[in-house]
Amino acid sequence: MSAPVRVLLVDDQLLVRSGFSLILSVEDDIEVIGQASDGEEAVRLTRELRPDVVLMDVQMPLMDGIEATRRIVADDLARVVILTTFDRDDYVFAGLAAGASGFLLKNADADHLIEAVRAVSGGHALLAPEVTRRVIEQMTSGPLADARGAPRRAERDPRLDDLTPRELEVLGLVGRGLSNAEIAGRLFVGEATVKTHLSNVFAKLHLRDRVQAVVLAYEAGLILRGDPEDQPSG
Repeated sequence: MSAPVRVLLVDDQLLVRSGFSLILSVEDDIEVIGQASDGEEAVRLTRELRPDVVLMDVQMPLMDGIEATRRIVADDLARVVILTTFDRDDYVFAGLAAGASGFLLKNADADHLIEAVRAVSGGHALLAPEVTRRVIEQMTSGPLADARGAPRRAERDPRLDDLTPRELEVLGLVGRGLSNAEIAGRLFVGEATVKTHLSNVFAKLHLRDRVQAVVLAYEAGLILRGDPEDQPSG
């Protein structure tokens, strides 16, 4: 049996931390190893305890969750999921720019919270499809169209040169928000094959997760932001 996922809870409200701890601790494959009430304490405990996943509140005293996330990710100490009561774009963008692996509302149900911890610990990004487009529009730059109003594609990015044609195809579909299962169906291959291609893409492009892959797909000009097919699934 594999070791349980080690989780650090960070929130300035004791009641919130206690509630999350109660939900997670009943799972055999998850262990809550510590709690912090502010960003500074979160960074210190992450260094000391080395959790796999940090559930990070945004608005806290001494140091907010965005800065704490930036420090934790910069030193590759743990994966971070941003928690907030507000579905605000600025929190999402700032958190992902700081290196968070995902974003979760505090009012998510218990099953969603548990699956979020498992997903992020397994190296998956946690970003709802409806948020993907907003993230891309904020985190990428460049004109959407030329003078005639036609979508403009950037020059081919040299970062893509190391990818095989199939890996490029997989990256493009990830950039449109498709899941591994959906990509497998689109390409008429097994899901395991998609995972292999995606692992190769991550390794060759030095990407941490799907969020970074989505952003790179747009930055590299692989996908048009005006493309009618550019609609995240779900």
